[in-house]
Amino acid sequence: MTKLVSDRQIVVPGEALAEGDYRVGENVYRHGKTILSTMVGIARVEEDRVSVIALHGFYMPAVGDVVIGIVEDVGVTHWLVDINAPYPGVLRASEAFGRGFDPTRHELLDELKIGDVLIAKVLSFDRTHDPVLTLGEGGLGKIRDGVVVSLTPSKVPRLIGRKGSMLGIIQQKTGCQLTVGQNGMVLARSQDKRMENLVIKIIKLIEREAHTSGLTNRVAKLLDAEIERMKGD
Repeated sequence: MTKLVSDRQIVVPGEALAEGDYRVGENVYRHGKTILSTMVGIARVEEDRVSVIALHGFYMPAVGDVVIGIVEDVGVTHWLVDINAPYPGVLRASEAFGRGFDPTRHELLDELKIGDVLIAKVLSFDRTHDPVLTLGEGGLGKIRDGVVVSLTPSKVPRLIGRKGSMLGIIQQKTGCQLTVGQNGMVLARSQDKRMENLVIKIIKLIEREAHTSGLTNRVAKLLDAEIERMKGD
């Protein structure tokens, strides 16, 4: 059996991945003795199996990106964080405990548990190692209030708008503070839960209609109408 690409390499439809008696996994097909990709994605060439993780709908980490993630596993010296990417984010214990971290004295579950949601920044990533996250800047850390809503990562620029126009309108009209993760996760914070729910509705609208023109004006008018209706309730 022969590997034609490296594990975790980005591949395109029709690209040959391996030859021989590998088992065929997701998003690949066999042509003779060759296994090929059916879509753009991340190749996984394991000991006896070949597959491709589709990139559509996933976030590809980049150094410096702010992301919102969910703790999915706790190790001895790190947490693994689901950041809506083909790779888990790695958050080292020193990010929470500082340089004085001692695995014999510190219990990671005292700081972050499975299911906790946090804001982090991508510190390093080179596609050969899982992305390393940091909490070492202002505004980063465990989320303790607000609501988190997701949208397709490719639609994030439409949510932000040209020079922040769309995001500015939403925040100004609703009074919500929004933190937008480049991985398609958005945190909305407000003392008024009705406004948080309205923001969720608007974000889903933007995701559905991101391809249409005049969207910023339509969103502004819809916000005005919804807020006026709330005043009458």
